[in-house]
Amino acid sequence: MTEQDFILKSYNLNTESGSVKWSSPSNIALVKYWGKKEHQIPENPSISFTLSDCKTITEVTYTKKADNNFSFDVYFEGEKNEAFKPKIQTFFERIEAYIPFLRDYHFKIDTSNTFPHSSGIASSASGMSAIALCLMSIEEKLTNTVTSSTVEKSYFNQKASFIARLGSGSACRSIEGELVVWGENKSTDSSDLFGVRFDGEVHANFQDYQDAILLVDKGEKQVSSTVGHKLMFGHPFAEERFSQAHDNLAKIKEILASGDLKAFVKIVESEALTLHAMMMTSMPYFILMKPNTLEIINKIWEYRAKNNSNICFTLDAGANVHVLFPKAEKQQVYEFIKSELVAYCQNGHYICDSVGKGAKRL
Repeated sequence: MTEQDFILKSYNLNTESGSVKWSSPSNIALVKYWGKKEHQIPENPSISFTLSDCKTITEVTYTKKADNNFSFDVYFEGEKNEAFKPKIQTFFERIEAYIPFLRDYHFKIDTSNTFPHSSGIASSASGMSAIALCLMSIEEKLTNTVTSSTVEKSYFNQKASFIARLGSGSACRSIEGELVVWGENKSTDSSDLFGVRFDGEVHANFQDYQDAILLVDKGEKQVSSTVGHKLMFGHPFAEERFSQAHDNLAKIKEILASGDLKAFVKIVESEALTLHAMMMTSMPYFILMKPNTLEIINKIWEYRAKNNSNICFTLDAGANVHVLFPKAEKQQVYEFIKSELVAYCQNGHYICDSVGKGAKRL
């Protein structure tokens, strides 16, 4: 597929109004992407677990109008939110060539999260993918198509992922589950333009994998991911990092097939620390981990060594810690979290989640 394949060439405007509603999950990358080219193209490939319960629920109501301007209102958790409008405006401008009916309707975008906004959980990923899916359902209505065949469903998901990427890069990995690859590479079926469901074998050890998200800091991040990605331009270690990501993706494909949990732990934790190392060695440099992030990491290492556990951590571009572990260890790990880790969480808050199947129309 190319960009040209996603251009909507004809549609009707017989529909005066309507509404669509989707829930779309966040995702947590195992091999991280950090750095992007023009048009939201990643510098290196990534692979992520799609989450189940950390999701954005978005309803888009559309009403036909006469003028030719973008027109929309954004409501977040029931209240009108002007702060989100510039990002949606930029998003609409980027996708207009592919969703040309954006100027024909006024849109009311009503959205909410099942997790704290800007908490280090990828709210932009779930949020932008939810809007993209709503727009694809409207396109389906205006073109009188129904995604009944495998080919149609594949196109629907690919275009939704393609559009979502133009709003937030990692959003392209939130359309499907359970594992999604984004970025061209030699190891897997992939694309720079949209997320692709992982095509490799997945051992039973990784089925229904668990993710406990420890909310160390629920405030706004001190540096946005957009700014962070730009700092990879001219970064002294960038090219080596991009090469490392390709190598680690090849390794994790083998690990997922073999069920080697010890090797999985090494790759996932190394990727998390490498992501933060790139931030700490950029110019300007910044540190998004907090003291309690490091306390949790050390506690996890101690617990793993003492109990021969397969627990591990990963991080996004923030302070919160994703604690990953197989379902077989669920009871023991949550006892450990309650007894030793919850003290390092802001207000004792953490989220119990697991790997999910992807977005759903509501």
